[in-house]
Amino acid sequence: MTGSMKASKFLTKFLFYAGNIIIGIIFVSPLIWMISASLKPEAEIFANMNSLSTFIPVGASLNNFAEVFSRLNMAQVFKNTLVYISLILVFDLLINSICGYALAKFDFKGRGLMLSFIVALMVMPMEAIMLPLYIEMSQIGWVNKLPALVVPFVAKCFSIYMFRQFFCDIPDELLEAASIDGSSPIRTFFTVVMPISKTVYATVFILDFVAHWNDFMWPFLVMTGESKRTIQLAIQVFFGTQPIHYSAIMAALVVSAIPMLVMFIFMQKYYIEGIASSGIKG
Repeated sequence: MTGSMKASKFLTKFLFYAGNIIIGIIFVSPLIWMISASLKPEAEIFANMNSLSTFIPVGASLNNFAEVFSRLNMAQVFKNTLVYISLILVFDLLINSICGYALAKFDFKGRGLMLSFIVALMVMPMEAIMLPLYIEMSQIGWVNKLPALVVPFVAKCFSIYMFRQFFCDIPDELLEAASIDGSSPIRTFFTVVMPISKTVYATVFILDFVAHWNDFMWPFLVMTGESKRTIQLAIQVFFGTQPIHYSAIMAALVVSAIPMLVMFIFMQKYYIEGIASSGIKG
């Protein structure tokens, strides 16, 4: 009986891990194919699409990457993108975390109504406000300027909600102890709350970074200068210039994906913990 139970437990565990590995391979296969295609000559990209050999870069070379860097000023493109994303992240993490903390730990008139309003705004897509937002940016003269990329995304309902959910789980006794020691609410937030909230900060950081790194439509509307292109606008050059070389497109996509992959590899632990601790609790 004991041996049968052990065998059953081993089989269950084996099937669980085998199933997860298979699902993981399926999800990562487009990324593997993209990397393989970026190393192939143009004529080989769509060859053998019905077999696993399509994932093997026959005749691999770095010529496609050389074409990417020769046609684009990648240093300027990366600088433009990282500067505006960094500014958004700094303001987002600071302002929205303070808002979330106030909603979680301070009792003031209209708090419930404000939270309901924030949750309601979370379902509003960017496309619904893009046109009036662009008109506003144009009227104040921010088109083709950095503030047009940063200011509209400083306050985010989803970030506020994420922070609020996490801060709700911080024991009130901890904050009361800091208050007894003479710490002001602002000081308590920066010296007590923030240091123990790394997971939710990392979660919001990753979600914001990925969202704005992949953003195309809004930068396309407000940034018209060639020298101010973001990474996604730069990649569009390969889609809109004839003849279209899919090998170069794949190489450009690989280059654009590297920062996200590196960031997620180093921060995935905090991301998973943050989602588990704040994203699914009421």
